Amino acid sequence: MEIVLIRPGEPEWSRDGFAIGNPPLTDRGHHQAAAMADYLRDEQFDEVLCSPLVRARQTAAPLLELLGMPERVDPWLEEIRNPMWHGTPQEKVDEAYRQQNAKVSHERWSGIEGGEPPREFVDRIRLGCELFLAERGITRVPGDLAVWHVPDPDVRIALVAHAGTNSVIICTLLGLDPTPWEWDRFVIGHATVSRLRTLQHGDGHSFSLMSLSDDEFLARTDRTF
Repeated sequence: MEIVLIRPGEPEWSRDGFAIGNPPLTDRGHHQAAAMADYLRDEQFDEVLCSPLVRARQTAAPLLELLGMPERVDPWLEEIRNPMWHGTPQEKVDEAYRQQNAKVSHERWSGIEGGEPPREFVDRIRLGCELFLAERGITRVPGDLAVWHVPDPDVRIALVAHAGTNSVIICTLLGLDPTPWEWDRFVIGHATVSRLRTLQHGDGHSFSLMSLSDDEFLARTDRTF
C-alpha cells in the first residue's frame, strides 16, 4: 500500500499587513500546485482526498483535473485550528507564535489562547487517520509495535493536507510518540510530495517513509516552506 502526502502550495497568510483566516494560494502557490500536478499526472490513485481548507482544495484542483477525478473533501485532514486571526495585524500574530515557541517543551501542549491545543490536534488527527484506515479495512495488529493488517497492499491513496496534519499522519503510521510541535518535526515544503509504503511481515505490514518533502519538480525559486 502507498500513501502519498501532498502539502498545499504557498498560502497568502497576510494581505496589506493583516492576517487572512483561511488563506488562498499566492500566485507562486498556484505555480507550485501546477508543477506538482504535472509531476504526478501519470500516477494511478485509487483515491485522492483533500483538506477542507481553501489552500488545500486549490492545490488539489490541477491534479484532480489531470487525473480526471472529482474533488473529495475529508474534514479530518484540516490543519490545527488557529485563533480567529482574520483581520488581525500580522505583527500581533507573529508575536503570539513567538511566545508559543518560547515556552518550555511540555507547556507547548496548551497552545495559543483561542486556538486548538496541540494535544487536541494530535488526538484529532490520529483518531481521524485510524478511522480513515479502518473504513478501508486497515486496522492495527494488537501489540506494542506499529503493525497493520492491510487487506489490499496494492491500494494507492493521495492526501492533500498540511504540514502539521501530514506530520501527525507520518508519526501515527510509523508508531512514533507525538510532540506538541508536529509541524516542525518534519521539514515539509509547500506543494511537496511525501510517500509511505507498506512492508510485509509475518503478522501484518509496517509503513516505511520512502521520501519526505520531494521538491525536485519545483524550480528553485518556487521552493518555499
